[in-house]
Amino acid sequence: MNIPTKKNTWRLGGAVSVTALVLSGALAMPAAAQEATNDNGLDVIIVTAQKRAENIQDVPISISTMNGDTLDSILAGGEDILALSARIPSLNIESSNGRVAPRFYIRGLGNTDFDLAASQPVSVIMDDVVMENVALKSFPLFDIEQVEVLRGPQGTLFGRNTTAGIVKFDSKRPTEEFEVDASASWGRFNTQRFMGAVGGGLIENKLSMRVSGLYSHRANWVDNGFTGENNVIGGYEDVAGRVQLLFTPTENFSALVIAQARSIDGNTATLFRANIFDTGSNKLNGNFVRDTVFFDGGNNNAQSYDNAGLTLKMEYDGEAATFTSITSLQTTDGSSIGDIDGGFGASFLPFMGPGFIPFPSTTEGSVKEHNQFTQEFRIASNGAGPGKWQMGAYYFNMDLALGTNPFFVPETVLKQSNNTWAVFGQGSYDLTDQFTVTAGVRYTEDKKRLGAIATNLPVADVNINGSKVSWDVSGNYAATDNVSLYARAARGFRAPSIQGRDVAFFGQPSTARSETIDSIETGFKSELNENTLRLNGDVYYYRIKNMQLTAIGGTGNFNQLINAKKGIGYGFETDLEWLAAENFVLTAGFAYNKTEFKDPNLAVPVCGSGRCTPLDPLDANGNALVSGNPFPQAPKITGNFTARYAVPAGNNGELYAYTDWSISGKTNFFLYESAEFTTSGNFEGGLRLGYLRHDNSLDFAVFVRNITNERNVIGGIDFNNLTGFTKDPRTFGVSVTVHR
Repeated sequence: MNIPTKKNTWRLGGAVSVTALVLSGALAMPAAAQEATNDNGLDVIIVTAQKRAENIQDVPISISTMNGDTLDSILAGGEDILALSARIPSLNIESSNGRVAPRFYIRGLGNTDFDLAASQPVSVIMDDVVMENVALKSFPLFDIEQVEVLRGPQGTLFGRNTTAGIVKFDSKRPTEEFEVDASASWGRFNTQRFMGAVGGGLIENKLSMRVSGLYSHRANWVDNGFTGENNVIGGYEDVAGRVQLLFTPTENFSALVIAQARSIDGNTATLFRANIFDTGSNKLNGNFVRDTVFFDGGNNNAQSYDNAGLTLKMEYDGEAATFTSITSLQTTDGSSIGDIDGGFGASFLPFMGPGFIPFPSTTEGSVKEHNQFTQEFRIASNGAGPGKWQMGAYYFNMDLALGTNPFFVPETVLKQSNNTWAVFGQGSYDLTDQFTVTAGVRYTEDKKRLGAIATNLPVADVNINGSKVSWDVSGNYAATDNVSLYARAARGFRAPSIQGRDVAFFGQPSTARSETIDSIETGFKSELNENTLRLNGDVYYYRIKNMQLTAIGGTGNFNQLINAKKGIGYGFETDLEWLAAENFVLTAGFAYNKTEFKDPNLAVPVCGSGRCTPLDPLDANGNALVSGNPFPQAPKITGNFTARYAVPAGNNGELYAYTDWSISGKTNFFLYESAEFTTSGNFEGGLRLGYLRHDNSLDFAVFVRNITNERNVIGGIDFNNLTGFTKDPRTFGVSVTVHR
């Protein structure tokens, strides 16, 4: 693990495509996956965005990537997957569930639903397996080879619920060579992160193994001002492991087994902070004390989860085609409890705080049981001819039992099931030496069912289903040896959804019909200045019909699924990577995302507390008319910048300085707009100073995360007061990494 050198650097990538050249070139994103050596400048970048290893120059998709070394440096201060937010253009990640159940947004499109059964338009793929449930999406990141972010609909090869795109993680694979990787960091709040991996051949050319693990810990550092207890909140202990066996009995056949597990305990979920805004303002007020909260319930917002998975990937590489089978079972269970109002008191009590708390609100959400089974069969062409193709079939089954306990009535337990099957195919053809076209299609059927196991009121079973065709068509034109133009058009869909959380609050389940998205984009990619400068960019436009939304809050604190008639988004992304000198590397990325609801009849409840300041017109029922509003959690701009400078230190190493910065612009938290529940923009930076041996065998560094100690607000709760929650304060520490 090391901070990027000139051959190992954060790649923001966009491979691209053209839809019969209907769109002219402008902007895409570099991409990276594996890196091939190029002694003349920047490395060649290889991606697997189309389920085969390809040069970024040939892939008709907008992609950004981050390598595992850079990811490790960002996570050294104890952050989880949310640390990726804004560090790749057009990507936002937030959560109100602590280190479990992150919510992803790409190009402004995501889902703010906090329920543990919520669907999202961004799929998370880990080692070729979709992590559909939000709790599975939070599996800790360690021993990662690469991260790929695919923007725009990916329905042909990856299926439903990818209308916004995909975040894809690939672990380091077993090799024949004996390897040992280990890293340790210690920092503020007794934050500890230990990662280790060992692997190599067990039977020469037949069997190899890689075992890796992570221990991540932070001590409690937040006081409870209500109980008077010091340092009782804010900590966590997260333990995870992965075992991989790669069996290669012949030159043509391989079988990879991946077993992984995770246990998180002693964990504090999100720190809800009551009344940290004044009515009419989104500025943090005096009720915000970074190391103090005021919880009278929620058991200090305790959280505990376990999950495990087993995957078998088999490949047979024939003369004409490669056959692939991927079978996987993923499970999870656990619970989170939260003092939702973030304070203490009630209207009939003489003392309340901080600020006015009209009534207490504590809720526990739990995954009682979860089993996800997936099976994919795929056949892909081999050979060096002008045409390539692949086709396959896919099956998905999930059974999920969820509990919701508001404590003033017995716990409600509901069971959901989801069955999906699909068939797909994709082909590409080199029409000329310069121009390649790609097209694909997928047919999907999706069925969901919700039933009650334990409820306060009778609830009838709910059954919904949907079937859709997804497709994409693209083209890539090599204008010169160093510049390519592309365009892509695609259609994807999000399967119909069921929401049953309101049953626990004397409501009824709600449903949402399938949403469909049509997207077009065009761009360029280039390698300039003797391959020392990579500059890429894209522009895009999309339109969503029957957009699935979650109306949250109001006086009943409901969580209701609705469909908006239409939504649109457009913008651009651009990035560069510049080897300015042999010892000086710069990267930068920027995105502009404009989103807007288009439905004059779309009305949603505003804050239940009555203390916020809605900026939208209200209908006769007091609901906000939100047509024209931006999508929630959709910052207009995201940007990132990194710089690395090194000087020789003796004959075997170097001293380096590495800094990384991210920025996100104005962001609205909810479907309606208010003066309080929005940010004017967030930014965050990090710094790392260290010593690195040239052979990467040792990296010792000191680091600082959130170096300016920004008080970045990332979300709010509008139920019974002006509650908000923020990112971590400044952390600092030391780290050491060894590789043998």
